Amino acid sequence: MTDERATLRVRIDPDLWLFVAPRHRVGQVAVPHDGTATLGHVTESLGVPLTEVGELLVDGTARESGRRAEAGTTVEVRPVRRPQPAPPRFLLDVHLGKLARRLRLLGVDTAYRNDADDDELIERAAREHRVLLTQDRGLLRRRALRAGAYVRGTDPAGQLTDVLDRFAPPLAPWTRCTSCNGELAAVPKQEVLPEIQPGTRRYYDDYARCRDCGRVYWRGAHSRRIDGIIRAARSVHPDGFS
Repeated sequence: MTDERATLRVRIDPDLWLFVAPRHRVGQVAVPHDGTATLGHVTESLGVPLTEVGELLVDGTARESGRRAEAGTTVEVRPVRRPQPAPPRFLLDVHLGKLARRLRLLGVDTAYRNDADDDELIERAAREHRVLLTQDRGLLRRRALRAGAYVRGTDPAGQLTDVLDRFAPPLAPWTRCTSCNGELAAVPKQEVLPEIQPGTRRYYDDYARCRDCGRVYWRGAHSRRIDGIIRAARSVHPDGFS
């Protein structure tokens, strides 16, 4: 028989069940408690990163994650409320390259390198005041991480929808380089003629150049697919376009 004085009753919101073991996907979980663990430790021990927690309630009263849990109480773990206030600046881990490209396409300030290790990601996120986006739950539990978020979805389209829904960043399509994240500036056609193919010169007149890497952009044959991505983003976040 379980000693109520040595346990916590933990209720995890169904929206957070993807982080916990199947046996914990129930209305209430009894968690052994020795009186020393904080609410944050208890939550993470069940698999939920604190970056995904919006509110912790103890017997109905909001408490900070660093507060020590009291045996015999009921802890309710609620998800982050959306949209979540955050700087509209992101850093993506090495597995989210396609998402990075789509965010840049929408004009969202998105840093990405395909060879950065975990320590580099955490240091850069702090230095540049960026939200680290990842699907690595262990990375989100690192104590040095100041701001992070788990990206839901198995494909770039679903992942983009999740990020836009969660953070509602301002969107400005066709203003960032999809290669390096630099800002684009309009340039006269004559200036880029040596860098483009004859067919491109013949059919397109509007061009832009990345201020950082110098790459030249125009709305070519691929623009129909890109416009589809932009329309989908507008349906998720209609107020975010400038």
